[in-house]
Amino acid sequence: MMMHPNFDPVALQLGPFAIRWYALSYIVAFALFIFLGRRRIKQGNTVLTNDMLDDLLTYGVVGVILGGRLGYVLFYNFAQYIDSPLSIFKVWEGGMSFHGGFLGVLVAMLVYAKRHQLGFWQVTDFITPMVPAGLASGRIGNFINGELWGRVTPPDSFWAMGFPQAHYADQAIAATNFQYSQWFNQLGALPRHPSQLYQFALEGLCLFAIVWIFAKKKRPVGQISAVFLIGYGTFRFIAEFARQPDAHLGLLGLGLSMGQWLSLPMIVAGAALFMWAQKNHLVTHK
Repeated sequence: MMMHPNFDPVALQLGPFAIRWYALSYIVAFALFIFLGRRRIKQGNTVLTNDMLDDLLTYGVVGVILGGRLGYVLFYNFAQYIDSPLSIFKVWEGGMSFHGGFLGVLVAMLVYAKRHQLGFWQVTDFITPMVPAGLASGRIGNFINGELWGRVTPPDSFWAMGFPQAHYADQAIAATNFQYSQWFNQLGALPRHPSQLYQFALEGLCLFAIVWIFAKKKRPVGQISAVFLIGYGTFRFIAEFARQPDAHLGLLGLGLSMGQWLSLPMIVAGAALFMWAQKNHLVTHK
């Protein structure tokens, strides 16, 4: 069994100011968005300009942060934040939801599209090929922080990894399972799936390749967005089988996690959007 390196969460200390890996993963994601966005503009696949791209990033950042935080509060830990409302603003302590951030970005893109007199799907089709690269950066940040670890797996599995950050969770699980208690006592940690790396590979690298390549050809408006919805929902649903559910939620109906239940509507919506776009493909991307 491998052990997680247990990185220092602070990447750089400048006097009283600390730059955390969590924050750096977001900065890298936004930088990748600009870099890839300029590539798409240069390829001539959009009416957007570089100045419009910078403005678009501002809208996206607001949507990601507000939506991601509110989504985590509403979907994953509502009771705790109701008891302590001021904790909602402590974003440096972690606690962001992709599905909440996704909804926040949709609202931000709707406002952006109206302001610039563009079609909503025209805007989302432009940004979706860049999004998986940002997701990949975020998952690496999760791994460095040793958070969102995976479910327990046999210690002789080549992917098995112990997470020091999961010590108390490991103790709690080991106390209820004899086999797990033996592993915990022998290894000092329970062997787990490094699910952050699975999500990096699936939602990040694989999804980026699929959507980026799909977007290179002329497509009906809305179809690029549809492929992203289907792809992300499917990959997230699969990865959740290896990811440890939130302790206060556990598994929900049908033995599925909250992440899986939130991903299913994305798959259905993506499939419906793809068929709608195919049927109404009067306006196409170059």
